[in-house]
Amino acid sequence: MPGFELFGELERKEVTDVLNNGVLMRYGFDGMRNGHWKAKELEVELQNKFQVKHAQLVSSGTAAVSMSLAVAGIGAGDEVIIPCFTFVASFEAIMMLGAVPVLVDIDDTLTLDIEEVKKSITSRTKAIMPVHMCGSMANLQALKSICDAHKIALIEDACQAIGGTYQGKALGSYGDVGSFSFDFVKTITCGEGGAVITNNSQFAQYADHYSDHGHDHVGNDRGAEEHPNLGYNFRISELNAAVGLAQIRRLNDFISIQKKHYTIIREALSQIPEITFRTVPEGGEENYSFLNFFLPNLEITRKVSNAFKKEGVDGCFHYYDNNWHYIRKWEHLKNVKSLYPVSDEVKKGLEYLKTKSFEKSDYFIGRNLSCLIKLSWTEDQVKERASKMVEIIKAILKEV
Repeated sequence: MPGFELFGELERKEVTDVLNNGVLMRYGFDGMRNGHWKAKELEVELQNKFQVKHAQLVSSGTAAVSMSLAVAGIGAGDEVIIPCFTFVASFEAIMMLGAVPVLVDIDDTLTLDIEEVKKSITSRTKAIMPVHMCGSMANLQALKSICDAHKIALIEDACQAIGGTYQGKALGSYGDVGSFSFDFVKTITCGEGGAVITNNSQFAQYADHYSDHGHDHVGNDRGAEEHPNLGYNFRISELNAAVGLAQIRRLNDFISIQKKHYTIIREALSQIPEITFRTVPEGGEENYSFLNFFLPNLEITRKVSNAFKKEGVDGCFHYYDNNWHYIRKWEHLKNVKSLYPVSDEVKKGLEYLKTKSFEKSDYFIGRNLSCLIKLSWTEDQVKERASKMVEIIKAILKEV
């Protein structure tokens, strides 16, 4: 990843089709299109690729996550359990609906700790939303059992893990509804965009309406369409969809390249006894967009991270000191810093963050380095990178 590294003739052809056609909006203007419907085509490709009945494109991954919650009926005062290691969009999407994000600890999968999830269930819990961070998944079978027992929704945020699988199913398709992001740094990109996938026909209809101001899309006169429910402008453009259409057709090739590069680096790092690797739940296969490994302690991990940067080993993230992806630096959430008044329900619901600690997660995130796997590397570059990483880590381990 990311898919933009390998932009080529396929992407240019699809975009040129749209520009020659002149219709950038995904709805209407039927007479001008000459049969070109890039968003509709991409939705069909997603359905076929991930073996689901329905796919709805939207303007971003954040929109996709929020819409996946909305179609499942999540709203004011409801609690949604998510991991404390995620992208800020996960809790933003929940709060957009007036719901309360309940952040819980992670384990060595870098996703939800199952026992901590069980402890966090209350009468207000309406969904569990695992976030498949850095290309790999949560223990979805265990989470589904919890959801079934409590009659709540399992909503997958698969924005960082497109192409990964669990028990033979595509990530995003295991729960009640799933979401993808196609922003500029994802495995496949639209520039900006996202998608919701589901096998629930009612959810799919809600998504179709919700993403376009509540339009029911019945008939050929957009101005005469009914509005069964409130909605928002989460539409994707035909230009963005055109790029994604080319990229989804290349996804298998992208995953294959990532796996090859990932494997070379992992095998090199495996010679260092002090390194352990992220646990992938049984029955799962990650999408190989990141290689995640643990060093012995926080001090060593910080030293390795700094040495990597100094020696030009870019794209290796130490999320413990990262502002965007880990609870430790989210002061704007903890203090509910908002441009507009936040409901009393949400304010009260977030009070736990003022005193809650995340020692379990600190233990894993503090020792973790998450290394981006690029598509554009040559095999020689990957081997050189792996060798340099091993050399740096061994040198630092020798010092301590």
